[in-house]
Amino acid sequence: MKKSFVTKFSLLITVILACSFFSCKKGPGDGGRASIKGKVLSVNYNSSFTVPYDTGYIGGEKVYLIYGDETMVGDDQDSNNDGAFEFKFLRKGSYKVYVFTKTLANHLDSAIVQEIEITDLKQTIELPDFVIKTSKN
Repeated sequence: MKKSFVTKFSLLITVILACSFFSCKKGPGDGGRASIKGKVLSVNYNSSFTVPYDTGYIGGEKVYLIYGDETMVGDDQDSNNDGAFEFKFLRKGSYKVYVFTKTLANHLDSAIVQEIEITDLKQTIELPDFVIKTSKN
C-alpha cells in the first residue's frame, strides 16, 4: 500500500510540473520590465491643408498600443506636454504603436503605425517621432 501511494504521488507531481512547464509561456502584454517610448510631433497646416505654418511636439494626443496579433487596443495614453509617451512593464513579444493624423487629400483620420519587437526582458525601445498633421481653422 505504501509503495502505490508513493507511485501515485510521484505521478501527480510529474503531471503538475509538466503542465506548469508547458503552460507558462507568456506572450506580449503587461507584466514585464521592458518599455516602449517615443514622441508625437505635430505639423500644423492652414485650413485647406496646403501650407504648413508651425511644427512642434504636442501634448494630449492619444497613443495606442496593440499586443502581438491582437485586433483590440491593449493600452492607450495621452502624450505629455513635450509630446512624449511611454508604455512600461511590457513582456517580450511584438507590439504595434499607433496614432491618428489627418490626411492631406480628404482631411480624414488615418493611422500611423510602428511595429516593434521586444526581445530582452529589460529592453527600452525608443521609437522615431510620430509626425502628425493638424489644422487650426
